[in-house]
Amino acid sequence: MKKKKGFFQKFLDVVEKVGNKLPDPFVLFIGLAVFMIILSWIFNLFNASVVHPGSGEEVPIKSLLSGEGLEFILTSMLDNFTGFAPLGLVLVMMLGIGLAEKVGLLDYAIRKTILKSPPFLLTYTVVFVGIMGNLASDAAVVLIPPLAALVFYKVGRHPLAGLSAGFAGAGAGFTANLFIAGTDALLSGISTEAARIVDESMIVTPVDNWYFNIVSVFVLTIVGGLVTTRFIEPRLGKYKGDAVDEENTEELPNAGKGLLYAVIAGLVYIGIVALAVFIPNSPLTNEEGGIIPSSPFLDGIVPLVLFLFIIVGVTFGITVGKIKSGKDVSNYMAESIKDMASYIVLVFAIAQFTAYFNWSNLGTWLAVNGAEFLTSVNFTGMGLIIGYIIFTAMLNFLITSGSAKWAIEAPIFVPMFMQLGYHPAFTQVAYRVADSSTNIVTPLFPYLVIILAFMQRYDKKASIGTYISLMLPYTITFLITWIILILVFYFTGMPFGPGIHTHL
Repeated sequence: MKKKKGFFQKFLDVVEKVGNKLPDPFVLFIGLAVFMIILSWIFNLFNASVVHPGSGEEVPIKSLLSGEGLEFILTSMLDNFTGFAPLGLVLVMMLGIGLAEKVGLLDYAIRKTILKSPPFLLTYTVVFVGIMGNLASDAAVVLIPPLAALVFYKVGRHPLAGLSAGFAGAGAGFTANLFIAGTDALLSGISTEAARIVDESMIVTPVDNWYFNIVSVFVLTIVGGLVTTRFIEPRLGKYKGDAVDEENTEELPNAGKGLLYAVIAGLVYIGIVALAVFIPNSPLTNEEGGIIPSSPFLDGIVPLVLFLFIIVGVTFGITVGKIKSGKDVSNYMAESIKDMASYIVLVFAIAQFTAYFNWSNLGTWLAVNGAEFLTSVNFTGMGLIIGYIIFTAMLNFLITSGSAKWAIEAPIFVPMFMQLGYHPAFTQVAYRVADSSTNIVTPLFPYLVIILAFMQRYDKKASIGTYISLMLPYTITFLITWIILILVFYFTGMPFGPGIHTHL
């Protein structure tokens, strides 16, 4: 007897059905770009402007139909495309990952290692690795989801469930970590400047949210795992797609020896990098001699990971006879880039839309006016905090850059909450959970198109509706979980970081 669907699953069915009736993503973003041109003209017609709370400067809405706007559209088109930050990162990472995949290394390694691990741990491991991956910043969003999809596929589970779990951890769980990351330093610097509007001696440090972030890692790992097994996998059902193994690595000669040599080569490479990092006065460390929060090592993590995949891929490929010359290496890399053709086309469209939205200043206008409206509402206590979290979560649909959004919000909300007795680090926590939770469902998230491209490898019919229906359960549960966690810290008096409590 077929199990009856619950209300939430029916709701997701509607979301998927409606979403998949939208135009092709390329056409959709071209349409949004045209809409942005018209909207900027209308706002400019009424001389709309806003005072930036950080700089104090008046920011006018600029029309894309003006002489200046038309010049921007024509002269920036190529730069918008080639300068789209995720484009280079994705293609570079796929050179290494694609090489390792094409020679059969990933397939064989998964068959010989992960297939033998306890199945119930797999889902939670994927979510945990995704969350922890934000130490490598955006590289985690590109690296972890496709590997998680491949792992799920090899163990007989739906690959889109693995991709969803990995992306939820890396995207929606972005702000959590067991270690101090670059995000902590970036946001705390902005918070300090905003707090000094009220108290010139106030300092918000990178460790002020550390305890909360540590607890968040374990809580979100459990929640993300449960969402995957209880909602996502039942929704997807048994995988009946047309994905097939490109390589039968069980038949490759010396595959076991190739894996061993690849592991040894990888460890040697990692050892050399570690040695280069920890030698005195290393050029890979920051001015304090560390690698966190910001250092050439972390800034260069993408090339370092690329070299790792190339080394292990080439080692395995030579051992099993898949690589006989340098031409074979370039051919395998070319094949992996060929697989990304649809992604490159999508990037052109989304890059134009994003650039038009930013240039027109519509995002800043909406953010500042929305914030001022929230401050005018007579909320107090946790009602105000929850209202602020929901506001920021919604604002993330318009401004996806965490630092840019916080630069707008912090000068408004940090002083306001300080006047109510709240510590600025507490306000920062509220901001971070809201900003992180909705990353994976906002159409402006720059990695939406790459995840959609990965999804279409396993389900060629997958579209935006499929994407949203899979990501929405994580966004909702992560946001609710984080709000509950904040309430627990709030009412129990638990510190958010060393010596940092809810109130000043």
